[in-house]
Amino acid sequence: MPAKSSDPSEKPEPPEPPHYHGHRERLRERFYSAGADALSDYELLEMALFPALPRRDTKPLAKTLIKTFGSFAEVIHAPVARLRKVEGVGEAAINQLKLIAAAASRATKGEVKSRNALSSWNEVIDYCRSSMAFADKEQFRLLFLDKRNQLIADEVQQTGTVDHTPVYPREVIKRALELSATALILVHNHPTSTLPGTFDHAQAG
Repeated sequence: MPAKSSDPSEKPEPPEPPHYHGHRERLRERFYSAGADALSDYELLEMALFPALPRRDTKPLAKTLIKTFGSFAEVIHAPVARLRKVEGVGEAAINQLKLIAAAASRATKGEVKSRNALSSWNEVIDYCRSSMAFADKEQFRLLFLDKRNQLIADEVQQTGTVDHTPVYPREVIKRALELSATALILVHNHPTSTLPGTFDHAQAG
């Protein structure tokens, strides 16, 4: 008997969406309804990776990254070379993570610059931690202030190795004069410390 021909008017059923699509929608709904605090670090990282990995379930990778580096903040500030060693992390994911890190740093700097002054050491420490807590090399950083302790400029004068960075007082004074700064806060970090965000600071008036 001849084979039965298929009816051209019959359309094949569309493939079912991947299982993680529903999970993504539920995660987005929880984020928008309850806020970021309702999500754990790995769940927030899942969402951060959505644009970079649109056709993959990002939950396993997010959990691996948190296990490897410790927290959301440590993941986005992790050195690129170490991120590349994590299975499943490609250039798209790295670019997305570094974009988020840059955005977080820029937002913090913008908040500080909009204030009238750096009025306490706690504010200075929070500001510096956002900029250099997860750097993998020592930095010598300068905060230039005016007579009202308003931030004029934040500059990295030198970047060294994991445990050393050179300091050139002549360059520091030269730059302060160029900016007409009346006060300086000098900071350098300790990448080899067991506590992220460990650094020394000194103030010069």
